[in-house]
Amino acid sequence: MPPSSDWDLVARAQRGELEAFAEIVRRYERPVVHFCLRMVGSEQDAEDLAQESFIRLHRYLARLTPRASFSTALFGIARNLTLNHLRDARRRGQDRAQPLDQAPLADPAQPPPDAHARLRETELLVTRAIEALAPDHREVLLLRELQGLDYASIAKIVRCRRGTVKSRIARAREQLRLRLAEAGVEWP
Repeated sequence: MPPSSDWDLVARAQRGELEAFAEIVRRYERPVVHFCLRMVGSEQDAEDLAQESFIRLHRYLARLTPRASFSTALFGIARNLTLNHLRDARRRGQDRAQPLDQAPLADPAQPPPDAHARLRETELLVTRAIEALAPDHREVLLLRELQGLDYASIAKIVRCRRGTVKSRIARAREQLRLRLAEAGVEWP
């Protein structure tokens, strides 16, 4: 039996099938946690925000309609929660709870020890450069590069025009390139 589409699962969950909602959570838990982690910098906060995203998704399940891709709706919820979290942290004077040093950007095949050390150092530089981006640039870059969403979906999530998304991504990439160049890392 082929796997159900996201919207088929939503329809089943709307009819009260708990297993359908559980399957949605299984499919999207890791991507949502990863997105939240890259936005807020704290693994614990990211897990809390992802959990709250699924709670809100369940709360508003009856209102969901298949107008766009399901991931657009879900990441829109996660985005709003992370932005609120960042805003509240700034108000409390607690910007970015902890560095993402423990969260590698890639899962490479086992390189030799010296190459592994260089890779780890580069990952750390990239992570810090991403952390230094303004939240509106960071979020679109993460949605595009890490979640693989298209410009139209990102525009719906962040509630702006597609052209604005493209320009924010371009600026984010340029800022990353410049920061990494300053650190001596060549970036394509």
